[in-house]
Amino acid sequence: MRYAIGIEYDGSDFMGWQRLPHGPTLQDAVEKALGFVADHPLEATCAGRTDAGVHALCQVAHFDSDASRSERGWVLGCNTRLPPAVVVRWCKPVAADFHARYSARARRYRYRILDRPVRPALERHFVAWERTPLDGEAMHVAAQALVGEHDFTSFRTVQCQARHPIRRIHAIGVRRNGSEWWVEVDGNAFLHHMVRNIVGTLLPVGRGERPAEWVAGVLAARDRRAAGPTAPAHGLCFLGPRYPAEAGLPDEATL
Repeated sequence: MRYAIGIEYDGSDFMGWQRLPHGPTLQDAVEKALGFVADHPLEATCAGRTDAGVHALCQVAHFDSDASRSERGWVLGCNTRLPPAVVVRWCKPVAADFHARYSARARRYRYRILDRPVRPALERHFVAWERTPLDGEAMHVAAQALVGEHDFTSFRTVQCQARHPIRRIHAIGVRRNGSEWWVEVDGNAFLHHMVRNIVGTLLPVGRGERPAEWVAGVLAARDRRAAGPTAPAHGLCFLGPRYPAEAGLPDEATL
């Protein structure tokens, strides 16, 4: 039987989602916990592989097991074996052809930026820090050039293994939330470091170093060298993917 699980994690102490031969990864932690509950080894496939230091509010992964366990049993059993920074929030049986990555129709990210004269202490693992005030409204205007289907070569890392750079951004916004600016992006899929590179390109606009129209030119250049630097990983949170209603997942993971 195939199951989907929703996973929340603080990625600060992990080397990203994907299993590696060295260092702690989220995939390894989740698979070990699931394997303990199932009493057999298994593999978990996620909706979007996050980088080292990136967090997730509702990462979705699927796995296969014939073990007789209830949804509650999978959740509680896994959480007894997971480190404090990782938790399985829910588990749902899904169709045999459900795929956490390929069945997703949208993915959402949030990047948090604290702009104040002194660095953060309590939130240091979850927000990027800017010493001077940002013009978030200018960043928002600039970001609208990225909405739609485009070649995002300027915003992909040179190590990106995607077959092509064409992606569709459904919506992108920059809004104030208390003492922070939040950059929120909704798209069909994302290239390696794409959101962090977008943020790194919007920041010079927010600082007044570049005009809002510059971002459209960066997109048109189709050249990574034209864009801004990659923003720090710890400010980024994968809010999660969304699937068609027929998948039967919780509202937060449903279109």
